[in-house]
Amino acid sequence: MGGGSWYFCLTHRQVEPKAGCRAAERLGPYPDRETAARALEIAEERTKAADDADRRWNSED
Repeated sequence: MGGGSWYFCLTHRQVEPKAGCRAAERLGPYPDRETAARALEIAEERTKAADDADRRWNSED
């Protein structure tokens, strides 16, 4: 199944095909179920990349 918007619900800890829960309780939208299932991993990767960028920015003179 593709073409729709998929979300990862932080409350239910599962992938959902619609924005059922409150926005503060979900990650997404993602293009497909498989990507939504990786939502926590993707968020961790993005956080690490942002932290690394902040360190580089703050270390430049």
